[in-house]
Amino acid sequence: MKFQKKYKIALVGYRLGVGGAERVMANLSIFLDNLGIETHIITVIDQYGYEYKGKVIATQKLKVGTGIFNRISRLIALKKIFTKEKYDFIIDFRFRNKPFQEFLIAKLLYSSRTIFTIHSAALDHYIPLNRFWAQKIYEKSFAIITVSNFIKDAIEKQYAFDNVQTIYNTVNTEIIDTLANKKITEAFQDNFILAVGQMDSNVKQFDHLLEAYHQSNVSLPLVICGEGKLKQKLIALAQNLQIHDKVFFVGFQENPYKYMAKAKLLVMSSAFEGFPNVLVESLYCEIPVISYDCYSGPNEIISQEYNGLLVENQNKTALANAIKRLLSDVSLYDYCKANARKSVLKFDLNSIGKQWLEVMKIGI
Repeated sequence: MKFQKKYKIALVGYRLGVGGAERVMANLSIFLDNLGIETHIITVIDQYGYEYKGKVIATQKLKVGTGIFNRISRLIALKKIFTKEKYDFIIDFRFRNKPFQEFLIAKLLYSSRTIFTIHSAALDHYIPLNRFWAQKIYEKSFAIITVSNFIKDAIEKQYAFDNVQTIYNTVNTEIIDTLANKKITEAFQDNFILAVGQMDSNVKQFDHLLEAYHQSNVSLPLVICGEGKLKQKLIALAQNLQIHDKVFFVGFQENPYKYMAKAKLLVMSSAFEGFPNVLVESLYCEIPVISYDCYSGPNEIISQEYNGLLVENQNKTALANAIKRLLSDVSLYDYCKANARKSVLKFDLNSIGKQWLEVMKIGI
């Protein structure tokens, strides 16, 4: 696809590693750059981990001094960048939970057509609860993109915005195909239960998973990919439950796909989500999945008893029973495994990327 006009798009995010929104931003940069669209990635901190394409502008390098002086100096420096570059579109992937700061950014920095993304069912991470501030920040947005229909409906109901659309997170299948074949070096080689996520907050609720795994009394080991300040408490919980010999904490993995490709199934026990990439990525790796039916995303990815199992939200006993059931019911497991990959091909980078072009009316 070639365009008559040369487009320039800025993707604004916190960093280029560790996080679902950041991975989506990185994937979108690849899609846009491959089309010949000049893509700039503007980050808050200079941290990498995901494959991307385009020019990176790390605002951490613009830092001068500390406190309010630093914020003002960085704001001025960013204003010069946005004024100079004259972007056709700005797509903002950041948390936006400081109303006055976001008001200044929306009014003073974002002079181009701006698209705001919402990646979590915890709306206050992105939109102020105060409707006055919400209107002031979002009133001139070109579009608001949510990652699930649940979030879209919630925003429309709570704020009455009329420019909200859903675009699901994209999965870069080419990257997964390349990385999934890598070897794992731990004692376990295959046939394990997998969980993936950060441990800095308890959103992923690995404590629920450990308790459900203990209750299920299955023999397969449990492998948890992730890092954060709660890790030691989770290790202690595994010891208290006397399952520490079957639970492996392997830390943050830049390549979780090599674990997904060799696991028996993946379990997600989150308190809430936006659109959990890990479910889609695991299904693409042909692994059936089990998840709480939490807000939001799992029930827009998992078709019950087709590619996995949805469990009553926050019911640890039901989670334990689902683990036992999927491992013991061979015909159900094989059926879910056979359907796993084809159930998520609609989230391929090219398919989702085209939806972004439609929103921006590029190539139409």
